[in-house]
Amino acid sequence: MANTNELELLKKTKLQRMGINFVAFFKSIPTKIKNLGLSIWGALKKFFWGIVNFFKFIGVTFVKGDWKTKVSYFIMGFGSIFRGQWLRGILFLLFEVVFILYMVLLGGGYFSKLYILGTQETITLDDGTKIQGDQSFSILLYGVLTIFFIAALIYTWYLNIKQNKIAEEIIKEEKKLETAKDDLRAMVDKNFHKTLLSLPTLGIVIFTILPIFFMVLIAFTDYDKQHATLFGWVGLDNFKQLFTWTAGGKSFSATFGQILLWTLVWAFFATFTNYFLGMLVAMLINKKGIKMKKLWRTILVFSIAIPQFISILYVSQMFATDGLINGLFGTIAGWFGNHNFQPIDFWGDPMLARITVIIINIWIGVPYLMLVVTGILMNIPADLYESANIDGANAWQQYSKITLPYMLFITGPYLLTSFTGNMNNFNVIYLLTGGGPINTEMYGDAGSTDLLITWLYSLAVSDSDYKFAAVIGIMVFIVVSVISLVVYNLIPSTKNEEEFQ
Repeated sequence: MANTNELELLKKTKLQRMGINFVAFFKSIPTKIKNLGLSIWGALKKFFWGIVNFFKFIGVTFVKGDWKTKVSYFIMGFGSIFRGQWLRGILFLLFEVVFILYMVLLGGGYFSKLYILGTQETITLDDGTKIQGDQSFSILLYGVLTIFFIAALIYTWYLNIKQNKIAEEIIKEEKKLETAKDDLRAMVDKNFHKTLLSLPTLGIVIFTILPIFFMVLIAFTDYDKQHATLFGWVGLDNFKQLFTWTAGGKSFSATFGQILLWTLVWAFFATFTNYFLGMLVAMLINKKGIKMKKLWRTILVFSIAIPQFISILYVSQMFATDGLINGLFGTIAGWFGNHNFQPIDFWGDPMLARITVIIINIWIGVPYLMLVVTGILMNIPADLYESANIDGANAWQQYSKITLPYMLFITGPYLLTSFTGNMNNFNVIYLLTGGGPINTEMYGDAGSTDLLITWLYSLAVSDSDYKFAAVIGIMVFIVVSVISLVVYNLIPSTKNEEEFQ
């Protein structure tokens, strides 16, 4: 009896150490949110003092620096070149020359019109000659590029000043400055990581950060089909329409609310049905006595091996009114004497379409979860189950007290990423239903199965309603970010990693 009690105490202690105390977990939520807010406030304060220290550094260096350093404030690289560090000096100078040429030949003109995005329309004269007017899209695009270029110049200019200050200090200490040969050697040696990451970093800025910044700015304009050539800034008007609730009709706010609610419901079911059913399938296959385990796993993995584009389109046709499923139902109905069977409109009824896409997503996701969960199940300590068997725990008690807590602890971050990923699961919804069936009572003829991401795509591609598409993009980012930050800071998995060392 003493041994049994010790095992029971060991089991309870281990589960508690794993953080599976849900009452305490939810009680700690307000404190964790408060700490998150304090962290954000601390970051803002650090950013502010960073700006103050930047200007302080620039001023002190100019006052105390020699004449070469002072000239470098206006001609980048001057001090480095005249101190014998000609390679870095030429690079600084070349960047400044490229910036000046860009501003004179291209960027300056677009940047000067950025505040109004152009006013001159394209005019066609009586003789058919066209006088090209302003293109707001180009003004905004190159204006944003110019902003990034200016930011890069400021940072490079700061590095140029910093290099002069470091060089002065080295000379005062009567040490030898690094030469161009030393700089080249450092690029492939101690600074090789910087050399290696320079092109990827530039690519991320140009192809990721810049488009996101551009998309955010579009949300503050009236860019749509009616203002395709010339559009202007409208401030927060688009967001006012989003948050000005108008029930019924084709209200943008009401449509956004309905689609956001369905997006969250879809993400919840798409995540947790796959999770628990995938876990159940893995447990059944791994159960002792089950034969041909490799065969069952191979059969289930077929749905992963087949390209999703092909399999989803095929399944979509299976559930059509004249598809395989309705044909099968019609045949069965005929066996029972019902020869007037009416095909089920899986994709025409809003509620039925939503249920169908959730069920089909189970078929898509369960095999993948089965593979993920199989390895984790094999690593659950056997002594926990031995202790439970001694205490007479049944299968459900072992699952709810040992297997499920352990799985939730290990897969907490995965569940978070899966949930946010399903919120942006474009492929399944678009390939199955295209967002339909269309609801003419919703803004932009949104569909009953549309997620925010598919609705955004429809507004941008089909309706050319870029301003509201950009607003939706921002809101998707905010919703996903808030959920990710809050949940990630709350789940026990990120707080008790030492349990698995």
